[in-house]
Amino acid sequence: MPGPSPSTAWWAQRAPSASAAVLTTGTLSVGLDLAGYGGLSRIALGLACAAWLMLAVDFTLRLLLAGTKLRSYARVPGLVDTVATAALTTVAATAVLGTGFSAVGSQALAAALLVLALLLWPVALARPAQDGERRRPGTVFARCMATQGLAVLGATLAATESAAWLAHAALVLFWLGLVLYVLALARFDVRQVAEGRGDHWLVAGALALSALAGARLISSDSARLYLWNVDDRGTLRNVTVVLLVLTLAGCAVLLAAEFLRPRPRTDIRRWATVFTWAKTATAALAVAAALDVSWLDGLGEVLLWVSVAAWLGVAAWAVASSRAYAVPGRVSSRARR
Repeated sequence: MPGPSPSTAWWAQRAPSASAAVLTTGTLSVGLDLAGYGGLSRIALGLACAAWLMLAVDFTLRLLLAGTKLRSYARVPGLVDTVATAALTTVAATAVLGTGFSAVGSQALAAALLVLALLLWPVALARPAQDGERRRPGTVFARCMATQGLAVLGATLAATESAAWLAHAALVLFWLGLVLYVLALARFDVRQVAEGRGDHWLVAGALALSALAGARLISSDSARLYLWNVDDRGTLRNVTVVLLVLTLAGCAVLLAAEFLRPRPRTDIRRWATVFTWAKTATAALAVAAALDVSWLDGLGEVLLWVSVAAWLGVAAWAVASSRAYAVPGRVSSRARR
């Protein structure tokens, strides 16, 4: 039985990066809203939503048209694992979209996206890796990111809807996400710090997402809900601060590695790099609000505008590079080389 076409294999290898683009754009929307740029936040949210819908339609059509080809797809080395990573990234992207819609007051839509992400999460989470115990690139943190994305959205909706049970469920997801991060870190190939093409930044990006989840859990508490006692709140506060410090330290190390070992060639995996910057900015802004640390506002806003500039650069490159595959037959001709 013939395997998938070159164009299908090409897309499958880029599916995690495509969903990472949605995740990055949605993260920018949340960060811009926290910084007080409501108009720009809505523009970013609209772009993320449009891209998410395109991915959803594409995925559905390919699933319906695959039929008997699924078995041949499974025989392509690394293809199933790559698509599973894309599914996990899509769960995180869906949760980030829900957080963005909650920020603009669309709580019903945010809740619907939370339900959808929760339905996809266990299916994607259960997919076993296809490469045994081999050391992995930054995408190994996808399980942590999907779980913490759910924690962020759950905590956000708990605050807006005054739902204590949802906040406690988000707290469970938060701790589970940290466990998944430690397990992923044990499998992360540290050589990627010097050799990675962009997705190695997720080692810090997943920490930033975890710090954002912690900040949202702290902010979800109120006199009406009384979610956390003094000890619980102190633990959440300390863990969140540690996560943010580790994120900033990780970003500093990764940035130094980029200067010492330059990787000038642009790669679609740079969406993961921009995501890390955007998520670090968003986490800093959220922690500043949750813990009333004013100087973090300035740091978060600087990182936010750096992220916007990086997003524009990577988006321009992605549009330009996609034209190479717009001409029929060009993918096949390249695949034969």
